[in-house]
Amino acid sequence: MEIKDIKQKILDEISKTEKLIEKYKEMTKPIAPDVAIGRISRMDAINNKSVTEAALRQAEEKLRNLHRVFSQLGTKDFGYCLKCKKPIPLGRILIRPESLYCVNCAK
Repeated sequence: MEIKDIKQKILDEISKTEKLIEKYKEMTKPIAPDVAIGRISRMDAINNKSVTEAALRQAEEKLRNLHRVFSQLGTKDFGYCLKCKKPIPLGRILIRPESLYCVNCAK
């Protein structure tokens, strides 16, 4: 596979992740006390907000890694595990372009 194909895959993933982050940010806005119908539904809303905040943090981390990988495209460091310095398999790069580690080191 050519670098331009990998570059496009990373750019597509960056775009999807940025949209997802915006969606999560909208969902994690403060919950007004008068919005909920009752105490239980307000507790559910707060719990859902916590879950969404965790997903937001993961998406932001993924975006940082995607930008890091994108900046390495075309350099000697691209496609190599940060820990063991061995090549990351192309299949892993295509499935998880934000991968900074090979499968063994990611455990």
